[in-house]
Amino acid sequence: MKSAILVKRNDPRSEDEKNMLQLNELRELAEAAGYEVMCEVTQTRHPDRKFHLGRGKVDELAQMVVHLKPDKIIFHNPLSTMQIYNISEICRCETIDKFQLILEIFATRATTHRSKLQVELARLQYELPRAKAVISILKKDERPGFMGLGGYEDSYAQDIKNRMVRIRNELETIQKDNESLRAHRHSKGFSLVVLAGYTNAGKSTLFNALVDENVESKDMLFTTLLPTTRSLNVEGRDVLLTDTVGFIEDLPHWMVDAFRSTLDEIFLADVVLLVVDSSEDLENIRKKLLVCHETMWDQLQDAAIVTVFNKIDLIEEDELTERMLSLGYLAPNPVAVSAKSGLGFDELKAQIYDLLPKWERISLSFPMSEKAMSLVAWIFDEGLVHSIKYGNDISIDFEARDKIINKAISLAAELS
Repeated sequence: MKSAILVKRNDPRSEDEKNMLQLNELRELAEAAGYEVMCEVTQTRHPDRKFHLGRGKVDELAQMVVHLKPDKIIFHNPLSTMQIYNISEICRCETIDKFQLILEIFATRATTHRSKLQVELARLQYELPRAKAVISILKKDERPGFMGLGGYEDSYAQDIKNRMVRIRNELETIQKDNESLRAHRHSKGFSLVVLAGYTNAGKSTLFNALVDENVESKDMLFTTLLPTTRSLNVEGRDVLLTDTVGFIEDLPHWMVDAFRSTLDEIFLADVVLLVVDSSEDLENIRKKLLVCHETMWDQLQDAAIVTVFNKIDLIEEDELTERMLSLGYLAPNPVAVSAKSGLGFDELKAQIYDLLPKWERISLSFPMSEKAMSLVAWIFDEGLVHSIKYGNDISIDFEARDKIINKAISLAAELS
């Protein structure tokens, strides 16, 4: 098993509770990437330009590496290329930051062509602003005048940009195909509902329980990378439910951009189920809800949000009620559920139904015939039938979207 030392520099003005939560999250990320955490190192100070930590703390870190022999040093804080180089040189150990760790997790979990392209794009966007620094570092081990350094820097950066353009073009083609599929689903009467939320909130477990599926779900960050979509019947309405990648604090713009086509599943939905782990402490839930809203807010279109307080089997009812009240301003349309036991699912489906795009309700009558029975079967497929009576005439009371209503009226008129 791989091993790592975790490091976090705390800002002198930051709160102890927030620092602890961030270190816990880094530990969970490291474990999700398959690392055994050997020890954790923290220092409270303003960042050092050369080492991020103080030089003395880096020397201590080097001694730990000698004794523990970890595979990597993993920082919670974003590091510059020069800081990574300087720390690696002193500690004689590969050093990465949190975002490189996330990319490592994504690369391991990417199984489809689309997700592999997204991971590669994110890696290149991370690498591009560091291109010149990388060449400068490589130059340290080369002879003076190596290839005319400035020209090589330009060539290296341009190569990255060209690869990014090719990947973006391919992802755009995939996205157009997805949008055509999404439009087709809408035209067939499906509304789009997505599960969103902070990573490890229980989205995949809830997805499996609602649609009786077996999508991988673990107590681990970023279990889901590729959106999975299945049909779900909500009080007679067919919807398509999609499980999506989780959010995380301080997700950089280059990573959001790389996974834009995945996040579009959220941004173009009719209803977003914003899932939170209600068993966590109040401040942690508040922080994660803020991260989710910040990630979604600018891009979210006309979707309604249902806040799903998951894992209620792990918390007392009084405590749950208090948390839901305290978080009211961040938690529109709250519903409490347990994805493991199914508790609260009826209320959740009722809330989804209330927020779905409205259908019209109409009653039609037309003479009994073979063609009339075909029309009845089509209405059952495309709408929600409340009642039907058979005789010399067929009388049917049903709900459907505008296009289906208009087509049904037209077909019924032809039969009369």
